[in-house]
Amino acid sequence: MHKTTNSIIRVRCLAKAYLIIKQFLIEKGFASEIDWQYSVSLYDLDEPTLLRESAWVILSGGFRETILRRKFPQISTAFLDWKSASSIVRNAAKCKTRALRHFNHNGKIDAILSVASRINQDGFYNIVSKIIEDGIRFLQQFCFIGPVTSYHLAKNIGIPLAKPDRHLSRLSENLGYNDVQQLCEDIANATDEPIAVVDLVLWRYSTLNQHNVTRFSKLIGREHGFGGSCIAI
Repeated sequence: MHKTTNSIIRVRCLAKAYLIIKQFLIEKGFASEIDWQYSVSLYDLDEPTLLRESAWVILSGGFRETILRRKFPQISTAFLDWKSASSIVRNAAKCKTRALRHFNHNGKIDAILSVASRINQDGFYNIVSKIIEDGIRFLQQFCFIGPVTSYHLAKNIGIPLAKPDRHLSRLSENLGYNDVQQLCEDIANATDEPIAVVDLVLWRYSTLNQHNVTRFSKLIGREHGFGGSCIAI
């Protein structure tokens, strides 16, 4: 009974802390990013979005997000603004040459072209059917989409999953969780928020300052073993 009570208190404190940092992010100018994640749905996925988000995830692996965000509009232009896989395939050489001017990594640029080629070959709706059926297992067939980045892409196209990147993994461990997904699910269930939005809020907060993981832990009363009352910010 005591364990159950502590679990309830822990999740309640997590939920309260989550809502506090979400409001903090909104006040810091991240409302549009959060609103975008609310709007993402796998069942509304279109071809340009799949191309764009696949490219974003491919390029972001091991690369600073703030720098990629500055470069990405030019990369999008190089890939014809993700109009269609067929247009990219027809103009593959030009797309590659132009993209390399802004992101000099042959392997990753080729990986984006291979995604376009796969979509063009199999057909967009067939690809979506395979994503719905096999989820991240199918996404991992794309070049440069691995065990972690497949969750990133899944989240960005509307699959209700959290991504176990270094920021969220560190936060989860600090909060006594062995699994990023379970942490985000607990908060999502307590707040009626989508898992992907919970992921985004926790991730964005963690990236703003290296000390924010510790601050979040203190906010929920980690030093009390999740017992007692939540600490107010």
